[in-house]
Amino acid sequence: MVKKLDNPSQSVVAAATALADAVDKLPFAEPVHTVYNPLRYAWEPHRTYCERFAMASCEVLLLGMNPGPFGMAQTGVPFGEINAVKDWMGIHCEVGQPPRVHPKRPVEGFDCTRSEVSGRRLWGYFASRFGSPEAFFKQHFVVNYCPLVFMTESGRNITPDQLPAAESKALFAACDAHLLAVAEALQPRWVVGVGGFAEVRARSALASLPALVFGKVLHPSPASPAANRDWAGTVEKQLLQQGIW
Repeated sequence: MVKKLDNPSQSVVAAATALADAVDKLPFAEPVHTVYNPLRYAWEPHRTYCERFAMASCEVLLLGMNPGPFGMAQTGVPFGEINAVKDWMGIHCEVGQPPRVHPKRPVEGFDCTRSEVSGRRLWGYFASRFGSPEAFFKQHFVVNYCPLVFMTESGRNITPDQLPAAESKALFAACDAHLLAVAEALQPRWVVGVGGFAEVRARSALASLPALVFGKVLHPSPASPAANRDWAGTVEKQLLQQGIW
């Protein structure tokens, strides 16, 4: 890797802008009925998150899959559970509306009263372990691989790994380019997939950066029985066992 940038946040913001442009051009067919791109309508909190927390001292880049309906879809921040973003990170910005809103998945921004379980677990654990966001983000940063939310006509969530190959190829190419740009800007030592999909995509997208070390932790989704049994304790052990901490 090349020498670390003194201030990588602007490069991270530029990478997110390019990603938003790239994915906006992609078509998706049924069963995808509605697509949200929070990098557009929730750009202000996302930009603020990147400018405030993407630091040159980053050593561990954590990679999620894509936004949850009550997390990044509302706040523009990865795993962006409302209280974590507003109260812990101190980010509270105006959030607009997608061009097409699913009636069962309204975008209420920071007025949303639903809690994103995955985000509550992830940010709650880091807040408990590190105390302040400054202490955590000094050596860590969190991004999502894909910025889009996919929904069926009924409002059911569709994850990027469930898309047909004809659609995922172009999507993954855009997401790979974004992840590479972020990794080149931050120059972390570790890239840690939050879940197996994210680890696989990280290894593929960043294969040209041989100095990186890859890891994986359990995804905090409540859909995972393992995550519902002391997710924080499990992830603590995984991080320690892999030598990340």
